[in-house]
Amino acid sequence: MAPPEGRDPSTGNRAFGSILSVNDAAAGKNFLSPAIHQLALREFLLREEDAAIDEERLMGNALSSMPLAFNLFGPLALDLKLATAVFRQILPDFVQTVERILFEHSPARRDDSFLADRTAFDVAVLLITPEGKRATIFIEVKYSESLEGPIARPRDRYEEAAEEVQLYRNPASAMLRSLAIEQFWREHMLAQLIVDRELTSKAVFMAIGPRLNRRVQAAFRAYEAELLHEDSAEDRVEFVPLTLESIIQAIASAGAIELATTLWERYCDFHRVYRLAVEELATPPASAQSEAAPSGGTPANPTAASARRALPPARRRSTGAAREDLHTTSREAI
Repeated sequence: MAPPEGRDPSTGNRAFGSILSVNDAAAGKNFLSPAIHQLALREFLLREEDAAIDEERLMGNALSSMPLAFNLFGPLALDLKLATAVFRQILPDFVQTVERILFEHSPARRDDSFLADRTAFDVAVLLITPEGKRATIFIEVKYSESLEGPIARPRDRYEEAAEEVQLYRNPASAMLRSLAIEQFWREHMLAQLIVDRELTSKAVFMAIGPRLNRRVQAAFRAYEAELLHEDSAEDRVEFVPLTLESIIQAIASAGAIELATTLWERYCDFHRVYRLAVEELATPPASAQSEAAPSGGTPANPTAASARRALPPARRRSTGAAREDLHTTSREAI
């Protein structure tokens, strides 16, 4: 049988290196442990009605934010004591006890009392506050996204909700509807409507992305600039943008050092990518090796051969930016 289109006939892998082979995807290789794989399978099979979970992205795309959400929060869903310790560090004035963690959650898809669409959160953390109230942290996770669309089609309900939720300096702002931040706009409105409909007493809308995904971090800042801050009502849902690295740090500080280290190595240790790239660029192709060596196999001119292996010129960068990247990729960030 011929391999599926776009796959290497010898390995079954797709040409794009982050796509797992069919066998590896089925074996759960996209997840940090068999327990997380089983959790992901259970959530996929028992997903909420009309939930948009892409099986191929979840099981087979190593750069997708969907498996990242399970790898990051799955261990916490399986250990609520750890979840409580982690979220107490992140939001100490908001979290007393974590009771449950949901994935790809929405209170009611396509319901006119909310957004009349399929907008949902990657993760929802159900908890008790220090005041004893039931509350929720709604979470959107980003990883390799460039935030270039596609976007949800315009709906009259979005325009009504933008005025209703009282979150924005200018509810009619074109920026809120832009490619980069319209998803945050929809999800934040949904979170506020959930509070307004008294399905939870209080809520926080948290957005998480890697520090080095500068498009995502810029989008967080752009969205934050659209929000009301002065004299906002106490029951308004706060927007909390965080780096992926800070969540991993909180997991480490809660005592789950092995989990934090594994997450860091899987998603944040770009030194490994750099080393592999350097090794590949520094190794000449077989044709270059044969040209450089006489019949005996020894290079005729080692210096010239080394020159041919030199890396291509890199774009000039500021010293400060280079130093920032080195600090970001340090294992000490765990």
